[in-house]
Amino acid sequence: MIDAGELRKGVAIELDGEIYQILEYQHVKMQQRQPVVKLKLRGVRSGNVAERNFQSGDKVTTVFLEHRRVQYLYSDGDLYYFMDNESYEQIMLTSAQIGEGTNYLKEGLMLEILTCKGDTVTIELPTSVELQVTETEPGFKGDRATAGTKAAKLETGATVQVPLFINTGDIIKVHTRTGEYVEKAG
Repeated sequence: MIDAGELRKGVAIELDGEIYQILEYQHVKMQQRQPVVKLKLRGVRSGNVAERNFQSGDKVTTVFLEHRRVQYLYSDGDLYYFMDNESYEQIMLTSAQIGEGTNYLKEGLMLEILTCKGDTVTIELPTSVELQVTETEPGFKGDRATAGTKAAKLETGATVQVPLFINTGDIIKVHTRTGEYVEKAG
């Protein structure tokens, strides 16, 4: 257990039987009051985001999450299969364990699986992935002067807003944390 004032972004902690990863950390000092630690947390199994406040003297249990490099193989309905790059062991996760990450899984994608005490908890995607646009409305010549956007459906089934110059068949980079278009790739 460590003092809440020693927590930092990225650290995993256990609260109420659930494992959380710290997304944002803020140490607030108020006049004539005890300092408060404000945390924005993401449930590692559920993906839910919550905010919690602690006094700087409160004790918190930290959790060690083991990162294993894996390759995404395929999905079969609600099940997603990955292969450990060192042991060649196949790991199966449900869409509930992966959460929004299912929108960015492409066969052959290299990513990390997080395990805690031998149990597979969730995946950690790369910051951005390259995906092909399978369906989008054409951009008209007059539209290109403005900074407008249009919806584009990707090969994984996800839909993102893209600039008007993106066409069907283009490969684009998508930020996996925000789900936003980053740039046109190759």
